[in-house]
Amino acid sequence: MEPIKLTSFSHGAGCGCKIAPSVLEKILRTSKDNGVEFDPNLLVGNSTKDDAAVYAVGNGQAIITTTDFFMPIVDDPFDFGKIAAVNALSDVYAMGGKPLVAIAILGWPVDKIPVELAGVVLDGARSACKEAGIHLAGGHSIDTAEPIFGLAVTGKISIEHLKKNSSAKEGSSLYLTKPLGVGIIATAQKRGVASAHDIQIAVDSMTKLNNVGLLFGELEYVNAMTDVTGFGLLGHLVEMCEGSDVSAEIKKNKIPILPNIKPYLDQNTIPGGTERNWKSYGHKIAGVEKNDWAILADPQTSGGLLIAIDQSHEEEFEELCAGEGYDLRPFGITTERQKAVVKVEI
Repeated sequence: MEPIKLTSFSHGAGCGCKIAPSVLEKILRTSKDNGVEFDPNLLVGNSTKDDAAVYAVGNGQAIITTTDFFMPIVDDPFDFGKIAAVNALSDVYAMGGKPLVAIAILGWPVDKIPVELAGVVLDGARSACKEAGIHLAGGHSIDTAEPIFGLAVTGKISIEHLKKNSSAKEGSSLYLTKPLGVGIIATAQKRGVASAHDIQIAVDSMTKLNNVGLLFGELEYVNAMTDVTGFGLLGHLVEMCEGSDVSAEIKKNKIPILPNIKPYLDQNTIPGGTERNWKSYGHKIAGVEKNDWAILADPQTSGGLLIAIDQSHEEEFEELCAGEGYDLRPFGITTERQKAVVKVEI
């Protein structure tokens, strides 16, 4: 029996399945209020397009709650489960919080793929949860046309350490903890042109926990944070800038990118989600050519943390990151609000 390729059963891959930003805006805009009065304990809802909801529970503490799920971005079921789990956990880390517990969300085409492989997906998720120090404590499953997996995660945080995507200050240095390009590699894999070496590099990146966000949450000079997923770097940076009423100038040659991406771009292995992303927010970006937006708008699955810090603390921040195994350098800076939300330079 030949190995089953999970990606052949899904029309999308990973966070590339996300609804385009412009469509999501329409959905949220047309959604009716549920009649519940304003709750002062709801510190973060959906108004700022942040990573998770945050609810104050007293004594300076808050609960973080989030959910994230998608279709396979890799063929290996264990890796699929682990990537999906790491991606969901990232929403808590991106707020500066600590995960407490997770439950699984599973959709499986039981008449197409052996159900035993769904168990392997869960094993991958348990591996990620174990690394994060939490239990995968239950969940819900349904019979679906395509394989779907993810987690709902509950976390906690001291409110004083809460990081939002809407609190970036003008003159902040911008950092990214993981390289871009996993969407391109995933598309190349689906088309059968990606090398095993390049696939493994992408998997290694996607299965790396963003738990360093817990440390960043304790740093006063970190003034905004989010994770980079399906909307690509530019999309999540636009959300940060618009929520914070600033603009950004970034240098494309300073942005970390996975190795060996150019040959795949030459073969036009660009995810469909990239073009949807660009059509949604490209009019807000200046200085970008196609080869640029093919990377900068590439949908990331389990991508890195996008961090804005007070510029005067660059050296301190980079030394701290080095101690955690990250070699980070700034790739841009926030500015006063301009006509272009983000300006890309060489």
